[in-house]
Amino acid sequence: MSNLDREAVPAPCGGRGFVVAEPVRELLSPRRVKLGESSEVRRLLPNLGRRMVGAWCFVDHYGPDDIADEPGMQVPPHPHMGLQTVSWLHEGEVLHRDSTGSLQTIRPRELGLMTSGRAISHSEESPRAHSRLLHGAQLWVALPDGHRHTDPHFEHHAELPVVTAPGLRATLLLGTLDGAASPGTTYTPIVGADLALAGGADVRLPLEPDFEYAVLSMSGEVEVDGVPVLPGSMLYLGCGRTELPLRATSDAGLMLLGGEPFEEELIMWWNFIGRSNEDIAEARSDWMTGSRFGEVKGYDGGPLAAPELPPGPLKPRGRVR
Repeated sequence: MSNLDREAVPAPCGGRGFVVAEPVRELLSPRRVKLGESSEVRRLLPNLGRRMVGAWCFVDHYGPDDIADEPGMQVPPHPHMGLQTVSWLHEGEVLHRDSTGSLQTIRPRELGLMTSGRAISHSEESPRAHSRLLHGAQLWVALPDGHRHTDPHFEHHAELPVVTAPGLRATLLLGTLDGAASPGTTYTPIVGADLALAGGADVRLPLEPDFEYAVLSMSGEVEVDGVPVLPGSMLYLGCGRTELPLRATSDAGLMLLGGEPFEEELIMWWNFIGRSNEDIAEARSDWMTGSRFGEVKGYDGGPLAAPELPPGPLKPRGRVR
């Protein structure tokens, strides 16, 4: 999915200087962002005080939206560089097209994973015949320097490993959890899991103490380490944890995001992640001149134009403003 802000703001990310090296409970409120003419998302990362969680650098939560009589999601062709996109649904369907020729309908709890590498473009839309409700999350993972120029490719995994405990069903998107391993390709130590909790569940989820973690609430009433986390908000948890207490008052859905703190300093601007002003300026120019990012075929509409670059040079400055 694209960052559709027409006034794109650079987000310096990465570096270990501001990693919280002990357990914390930092509640992050979303910023509401218009996505197209009718859709609205809740943006949790990048946040004013928290730019990354491991290699996770962008998190949008949307829905549940009633789109029975509407087109639903309509995101025209747009570019990406230096990152992976993760499409995750609780309700509805999204049709993915990209410049490598991929055409795939993604359904609830199926993993759509696109590695942009050096350059890719894609579109996302609700199919003409679609479900009444659309509810999901769109996330980005930053690629480390050694892999950011890799060949672009798309993966679809309909079958994913599941970890269960009384009252808990955890579907593993990326990385490893409690001995299970996702088939999705990763380039840094990372974990992403969808947690379905039954009402009344009181469980402890095993964690890696060297990872930093956050939990995004998708639905229901839940306490994470004793903190109520409302749908559309995120609780940053820091590092140093071996387990995470979860207690659900009602049926609830969460996303667990974590990984080793990302050491490299990055610049994230619009839909690009680079290491310098030159990286970003070159990517913007290549997109606007129709080179490098390829063509998305089959989408009914033209591509997105890139916003103007800010007047001053973009510089990586670490994990917080």
